[in-house]
Amino acid sequence: MQIAILLFDGFTALDAVGPYEILHRVPGAETVFVAERTGPVHDEPGSLSLVARKTLAEVTAPDVVVVPGGPGQSGQMTNESLLGWLRAVDATTAWTTSVCTGSLLLAAAGLLTGRRATSHWLALDALRAYGAEPVGERVVTDGKYLTAAGVSAGIDMGLTLAGSLVDERFARSVQLITEYDPQPPYDAGSPEKAPAALVEEARGRSRFTARPAR
Repeated sequence: MQIAILLFDGFTALDAVGPYEILHRVPGAETVFVAERTGPVHDEPGSLSLVARKTLAEVTAPDVVVVPGGPGQSGQMTNESLLGWLRAVDATTAWTTSVCTGSLLLAAAGLLTGRRATSHWLALDALRAYGAEPVGERVVTDGKYLTAAGVSAGIDMGLTLAGSLVDERFARSVQLITEYDPQPPYDAGSPEKAPAALVEEARGRSRFTARPAR
């Protein structure tokens, strides 16, 4: 089994590393970071890099694709090299997945048209603009498409996928060994729970406010 995690400059680190930390434990699976070119790929602030060991051209039939989001996603929405690769590999994947605004790349490739999907809460309207049916849930499954909400939800997606790839017992064991037992000090992790002033501040800073479809 090959699990391909897509990288592009400006990705959000946890979007990629969260699922990786779960999925690299799947027995018999090869987990690869893939990009247009091999070598370091920089995250959104540019202070952290992950190394792509394989190019898109070298990974032609992965069983699972994971697409992270991040500010760099905006610049990839018309990158036909990347979008064409997503369409090509999706033809044979068992699972096509995303974290945060990575779902916008799947949608731009035409893979989520008419499908239920989620994304970062600030990007849900943009999903609708690309023909998907946005759902404000942490993890959404529609057929073989598995999408996660913002950033930290990628861990939940990884565990959901691990349960499907192996079984529930295995997924529970990974949750235990990674001690994934969230107990945040603040209850402000969603727009429904956070103070209204914080929600409005986030909307004001969002790159989706002015151009919701992109």
